[in-house]
Amino acid sequence: MKHIFREGKDLSKQTLLLLHGTGGNEQDLLPLVDHIDPEANVLSVRGNVSENGMPRYFRRLAEGVFDEEDLIFRTKELYEFLNEAAQDYGFDRDQVVAVGYSNGANIAGSLMFHYEDSLKAASLHHPMVPRRGIELPDLDGKDVFIAAGTNDPICPAQESEDLKELLEGAGANVQLHWESQGHQLNLGEVKAAAEWYNNL
Repeated sequence: MKHIFREGKDLSKQTLLLLHGTGGNEQDLLPLVDHIDPEANVLSVRGNVSENGMPRYFRRLAEGVFDEEDLIFRTKELYEFLNEAAQDYGFDRDQVVAVGYSNGANIAGSLMFHYEDSLKAASLHHPMVPRRGIELPDLDGKDVFIAAGTNDPICPAQESEDLKELLEGAGANVQLHWESQGHQLNLGEVKAAAEWYNNL
């Protein structure tokens, strides 16, 4: 997978896994690192799917309707890529914290829905529930931050509440943060995510 790896102060400490929104790329979320943890290792990954020339992490059938088969396949692809990248670059595989926006938040959520050892924690900005009606792995001790917009036209408020409930049902510690905005990523939620991250 196309990506950027930037070694931080200590390979044994946390690695931020940056996952962009639809139409973004591996450069998009790099500025967030300065707000969250400038000393962290950084692995920023570009989605392998193209929708009308826009990079994504998995296919969708329509706005808000995921291609579930492709989601499962692409989640496994990203999971295996993380395992390989940890070996290639020498970072601690158990110290990966995802920071995902929109489509990137959905694939990060999907990693947690399918693999209990995929992430140490995740900061999900404007995510949806990746899959419904499945049994989640044991997420006891995992930390999740969800940033949601009260006026988000793409991701209804109920979606954020449902995701919180499902993750907590699997044992995760979830903090749901609301901004009175739409689907865009804003500084208020980034600062709240940084505060959450500093308490991990």
